Amino acid sequence: MKGAIDCWVNVNMGEQARIPFIQRVKEDYFHAGDEFVKSYSVEETLEAMDAAGVERAVISIDGRRPDPKILAFPERHPERFALAASHDVRSGMRGLRELEALVRARPVVLVRLVPFLVDLPPNHRLYYPVYARCIELDVAVSVNTGIPGPPMPGECQNPMHLDRVCLDFPELRLVMAHGADPWWGEAIRLMLKYPNLHLMTSAYAPRHFPPELIHFMNTRGRDKILFASDHPVLPMERCTREAKALDLREGVLERYLYENAERVLFAEA
Repeated sequence: MKGAIDCWVNVNMGEQARIPFIQRVKEDYFHAGDEFVKSYSVEETLEAMDAAGVERAVISIDGRRPDPKILAFPERHPERFALAASHDVRSGMRGLRELEALVRARPVVLVRLVPFLVDLPPNHRLYYPVYARCIELDVAVSVNTGIPGPPMPGECQNPMHLDRVCLDFPELRLVMAHGADPWWGEAIRLMLKYPNLHLMTSAYAPRHFPPELIHFMNTRGRDKILFASDHPVLPMERCTREAKALDLREGVLERYLYENAERVLFAEA
């Protein structure tokens, strides 16, 4: 069995500790300690990956102001690291040009969009230029779904907002991120409806997966769900350990941990 591809890894949480909602979600939602806001070196990240059986990590980076310390991860170990570039849909054409420059110059396999940060649903007109550009660049897009942990707007992350997006952009490789709680049923029905829609389980511990998600993974959703931890919010080792304990049919675990992400994020067009 191959190891895992972790689709959401943070290596600069220490720098984000000053953001008020990060502190709130750390203390009120996850009841976590200082490890929650720890930044990681390349060596520390590789050590955590090896301990968890993670072969490759997709690490988050600011699409407009890419940190050289984060860029160093895939520079030093291109076989172990790829990038996910965050994007603010309010940044207009300048932001799109900066995003495109980063995607063309670096191993960006995913563009991250987080609706609660801007309180705009993903079917809003400001998102559409990003979707079109990502199709042209042949890069996948993740959109956070479900009620967020921080005290921030949640309705904008209802998966039903992606219904129109999937209709309008059937070529877009689209991944719901951070689960879909409490709208699991809606997320599953949308994935059944649209071949290009998937879901990653970042920031959602496998032992808390709802029964309907496990059933979906074992049946018509074998190719739809991608493994992700949101490390260090949820440690990689915990997530891979709990994933291996899930009641999954033969072959499903391998698809969940590795094969689905390899196909959706890393396969050639």
